[in-house]
Amino acid sequence: MATSKWAGLAALAAAATLALSACGSSDSSSTATGDSTNSSAASGGKVGVILPDATTSPRWENNDRPSLTKAFSDAGIGSDIQNAGGDTSKFGTICDSMINEGVQVLMIVNLDPDSGAACLKKATAAGITSIDYDRLTPGGGASYYVSFDNVKVGELMGQGLQKCLTDEGKNTANIIYINGAETDNNASLFKAGYVKALKPKIDSGDYKLVGDVSGEWDANKAANAFDGLYTKNDGKIDGIISANDTMAGGIIARLKANGLAGKVPITGQDASVEGLQSILAGDQCMTVYKNTNLEADLASKLAIDVIKGDKAAADALASGSVEDPTTHQPVASALATPVAIFKDNVKQVIDDGFQKASDVCTGQYAKYCQQAGIS
Repeated sequence: MATSKWAGLAALAAAATLALSACGSSDSSSTATGDSTNSSAASGGKVGVILPDATTSPRWENNDRPSLTKAFSDAGIGSDIQNAGGDTSKFGTICDSMINEGVQVLMIVNLDPDSGAACLKKATAAGITSIDYDRLTPGGGASYYVSFDNVKVGELMGQGLQKCLTDEGKNTANIIYINGAETDNNASLFKAGYVKALKPKIDSGDYKLVGDVSGEWDANKAANAFDGLYTKNDGKIDGIISANDTMAGGIIARLKANGLAGKVPITGQDASVEGLQSILAGDQCMTVYKNTNLEADLASKLAIDVIKGDKAAADALASGSVEDPTTHQPVASALATPVAIFKDNVKQVIDDGFQKASDVCTGQYAKYCQQAGIS
């Protein structure tokens, strides 16, 4: 999963960042589960994109949709971007519709392996090039895979939790894992990363793993899972791996109810507005920043190369390889690099344009932003 080759995309990320801000008032980024279609493809061809939902992470509608829309529009490529709203039946209907309308490239973020694989196999049968976006679909046979180095994402969480515990002078700790959805291949990769990072501390006996459950990418389910582990361990929990900011938010609410917010380090992922606010306030120790502008830029360039008939360029862009855990076959891949975010570098996320200071620095968080040099 080497990702150093993508370092040269920094300039492209900046362009995608401008694209994100430019799309803020566009009709194509309308509603949480809305559709956006750009049929004015000057150079011909069309790409279909299926986003998963608007609840597990705000990134899909706030970041990915506008970046992809702008990239395809600028290239003169038609696009049909729809959100399945967390509904596998709707996902299948959208997939069938896009195949029937004759898209040349189908890009999906699967809701689960089975429905995702069914869609990809239909696309393959129809001669359509497919791209697994962000999440690999096990057994799906996608033509390409574009994501972040997701094991690295998990490693950053594990390293981050260790740093936060050390900073608090906690050399020994009871820790728990609140993992992502069991049906999400990415969740498995994230977990592999933080298990790897924390293994030396667990093997040495410094850390004891006292809970390992799924939070299903849901704030309430994660909070309930935490409650169960908190009770089971008589409140003796010193550190928490939460696989994303949405779940961390639910857990933090329960920590506050027990007077423990800011006293038990907790990780996250996505660099969401709420996650950054929690970090600035000291309630969350870190998050993992995946600049989705980089990911969207890679995916859109790949799709555009395919539509323009430049397979050599597409293959060069996706020259990496990730193994499909079901078929054990290599999938041509392009992987971007994630970044660990703590209180002292929250500003990077704002400076990149991934989040807006006006969204993060509201109400009680304004003073924290000022302290962090964010304006």
